[in-house]
Amino acid sequence: CVACYTQGGDALYNTLNERAETLLKEHNEAEDKVIAALEQKLDFLKANQNMVNDFEAINALREESYVCLNAAGAIKPQHDFKAQVERMLNMIAQEEANVTEKTKIAIMQEAPAAVTEKFTTSKELKKAALDAAIAQIKGSAKEGTVDPVRAEFSNFLKAKAEAASKISGDEEMLAQRAA
Repeated sequence: CVACYTQGGDALYNTLNERAETLLKEHNEAEDKVIAALEQKLDFLKANQNMVNDFEAINALREESYVCLNAAGAIKPQHDFKAQVERMLNMIAQEEANVTEKTKIAIMQEAPAAVTEKFTTSKELKKAALDAAIAQIKGSAKEGTVDPVRAEFSNFLKAKAEAASKISGDEEMLAQRAA
């Protein structure tokens, strides 16, 4: 054994030492990999530590959003109703304007016919109109005299206004619905 130690001790030592260093190096590399993996896992867990707080904040925002949406949902039908009422009022105003225009047209068509009818049936009106026309042509028309044709148109329009003021809203509404 002494001969083995003295003769081959260094070679044996170097072989065993080399083997030990290789094993130690491999063991240290494996430990470094495990440590790196554990550090990475630790970083991941630290990052996820706030996940509960994040989810609680998300849920709080969600609840607040639902409250705001419910408040908006309560107001929206009022806005829709307002828009519908405005459309109806605009339609009513347009219909009233149409009825007024139709009435004006009807009166403008009826007035000349009614005045012409009065002048064709009344000799006094014919004579008064002829005298007024002759006086105007001659230039002898007096300043205070009223043209009989104009006076008849005025009388016709006054009669129409009086008749319109006597009509109640219910009768007019029924007549418009029937039309």
